[in-house]
Amino acid sequence: MSISVKEDYVIPFLKKLLDTPSPSGFTHNIMELIEQEAKSLGIPSKRNAKGGVILTLKGQHEGPALCLSAHVDTLGAMVRSITTEGTLAITSVGGFMMNSIENEYCQIHTRDGRTYTGTILSTHPSVHVYSDAREFPRKEKNMEVRIDELVHTKEDVLALGISVGDFISFDARAVITPSGFVKSRHIDDKASVAALFGLLESSKREGWKPSRDLVLLISNYEEVGHGAAYIPDGIEEMIAVDMGCIGDDLSCKETDVSICAKDSSGPYDYAMTSRLIELAKANDIPYAVDIYPHYGSDASAALGAGHNIRAALIGPGVHASHAMERTTVQAVLNTAKLLGAYVTA
Repeated sequence: MSISVKEDYVIPFLKKLLDTPSPSGFTHNIMELIEQEAKSLGIPSKRNAKGGVILTLKGQHEGPALCLSAHVDTLGAMVRSITTEGTLAITSVGGFMMNSIENEYCQIHTRDGRTYTGTILSTHPSVHVYSDAREFPRKEKNMEVRIDELVHTKEDVLALGISVGDFISFDARAVITPSGFVKSRHIDDKASVAALFGLLESSKREGWKPSRDLVLLISNYEEVGHGAAYIPDGIEEMIAVDMGCIGDDLSCKETDVSICAKDSSGPYDYAMTSRLIELAKANDIPYAVDIYPHYGSDASAALGAGHNIRAALIGPGVHASHAMERTTVQAVLNTAKLLGAYVTA
């Protein structure tokens, strides 16, 4: 079955997701947004113990459910310590290159609900001052946050309510271009979350039902490796919906739906992957099949936790993953369409 997905629903919702800070471990605000959106579509939701949201869509037939997962948590940082000069030393949340966050604007989120802005810099940030500024190693120990407040000492910072363990989010700077590109931080994996909601909106608008019960897991710890280590009972198949990689030795483009045959956790299910390829061909959806040796997914976490499931992995092609990312509106919408073809087959 071919479903229609509304661009004027999916892309504004994606922009709203991108504009909501949600580093792994600090996802309560975006999970409330997810629950509100699900409620507006009439989709029942509940939280698992670690804060992920589980959505359910009743199918036409009885039997084991199909799980679709996407993660809403992102890369970020935390305050490791407060320096005597009134800056913040950081510790990474998730895996990224330090030079990818240098000179980036950020927000510091205190435990009592206050938010401050700042900039992430190396500790040798100026060529006019430091002779080694260009070559200075961009390592975690050499990076700090300059807070946009009049602070000069550790005590000044503490007086703001900022403490060790507070979360730091990177400004996404999300832009939807007239030419159809989505460029932003954290497209991984908010583009996939938007695609899943495009699927749900299509079901409500067009009145179709999946062939079997559908469980959607919006996970919140994927970037640190255990997002879908727990999945609900009664599931035999799982499709992790996450970004496709672009670069050397890969065929995926920003306009494609990526179908991953193997990642760092091993090969994905042969029959499921083959079926996704067949459906992409049958529905004229641009796709690419690739191998991602430096990649793990929510399905990897579920399999690694011992769940007795079959699993596959697809998602929109994303350039410059874990840096300033970019995909296309087409890839996001087509990811939802391919999922629609699979769940109604």
